Amino acid sequence: MQHILDAIQADGTTSADFANLALPESYRAVTVHKDEVDMFEGVPSKEKDPRKSLHVDEVALPELGPGEAFVAVMASAINYNTVWTSIFEPVSTFGFLERYGKESDLAKRHDLPYHIVGSDLSGVVLATGPGVTKWKAGDRVVAHCLSVELEAPDGHNDTMMDPSQRIWGFETNFGGLADVAMVKANQLMPKPEHLTWEEAASPGLVNCTAYRQLVSANGGNMKQGDNVLIWGASGGLGGFATQYALNGGANPICVVSNEEKAQIVRNMGADKVINRSEMDFKFWNEDGTEQNPKEWLRLGKAIRELTGGEDIDIVFEHPGRETFGASVFVTRKGGTITTCASTSGYMHEYDNRYLWMNLKRIISSHFANYRESWEANRLIAQGKIHPTLSRTYSLEETGQAALDVHHNKHQGKVGVLCLAPEEGLGVKNNEMREQHLDKINLFRGI
Repeated sequence: MQHILDAIQADGTTSADFANLALPESYRAVTVHKDEVDMFEGVPSKEKDPRKSLHVDEVALPELGPGEAFVAVMASAINYNTVWTSIFEPVSTFGFLERYGKESDLAKRHDLPYHIVGSDLSGVVLATGPGVTKWKAGDRVVAHCLSVELEAPDGHNDTMMDPSQRIWGFETNFGGLADVAMVKANQLMPKPEHLTWEEAASPGLVNCTAYRQLVSANGGNMKQGDNVLIWGASGGLGGFATQYALNGGANPICVVSNEEKAQIVRNMGADKVINRSEMDFKFWNEDGTEQNPKEWLRLGKAIRELTGGEDIDIVFEHPGRETFGASVFVTRKGGTITTCASTSGYMHEYDNRYLWMNLKRIISSHFANYRESWEANRLIAQGKIHPTLSRTYSLEETGQAALDVHHNKHQGKVGVLCLAPEEGLGVKNNEMREQHLDKINLFRGI
């Protein structure tokens, strides 16, 4: 891989030069192994250690198919889907790969005894398969994680509706936590050139997810003046939701768990903050079997104190079970609860009277289509939305990075260097970078 890294770091390397580079027969990649899916059997979720299940292996370069591209990965990032993969919850991802492998001869490449994980990247295109016309070797890119086949009619209005829709690096193989990744060419987008490799890699999944869930007509369809309740407002998803609310003229009501996180969202420009540690909400009883509506009322009162008596127009919901009953309750009549992820549990419970009799809507949201992803990345490139990168690890430290996310010891996004030998490389627009440096570094070191 060294000759590829040298070409990326050299000035004046042309597209033709990149096209003539010899591709490696193998490369480093972070994997989970099929023969280890039972390694955590009987272990509580929080005690499952990604450092034991995530391996850095030398893997064979796959065959490149039509409409696909090889990308030399300079940096990637950790998402919750990598944590879920590493602890084999709620299911082993090898079931996804097996089902995908049955679709076609080309898809069989994904059904392997190892799974290369990772759903973010920034890097350089090395080669493209037949039929690719928009991208060429040498292009500096980031990738979104939507993988679709689009052979059925269902996805041609919204590609997220494609029956073969998958999340790359989670439900497909050859993900971004590696020196080389294989993606569909319609996953590629231009790298924002005022950002380093690790900064550019970090927004991907969460930025696009937040855009669809809150801004897009497929999600919350947020408008100016909306009161938006954002759970975990300083986190991976919430950090972008807060930015989109501010950028779009809405009023974010940011729920955080401590004063340090409260200061983060204030530094982002949000002035309506609810600190859960101070309020000490008890939405559930101690054994988690019943919810306490009095606590919903207390949350609603706290919100109205911040909004001048107004209720919530849109709830940006991703904790799931722990907060969902409260989210439905505090939303105004005719308002919207947009939901994804369910990091505190998938089995949501809420009082349907407050939904049905008040004409509220629950909208499910899952990642984003290519157009939504493109728009989200365009806003990053324009400096209107910024990365939330707090810390970066080496590829060999991916297990530790995933453990930090698993135990919620991180803020914003955690990055991983792949081919990039150190942080701070890859910037081409220094003038623009200087204009936004404070916002780019807002989460650093936290």
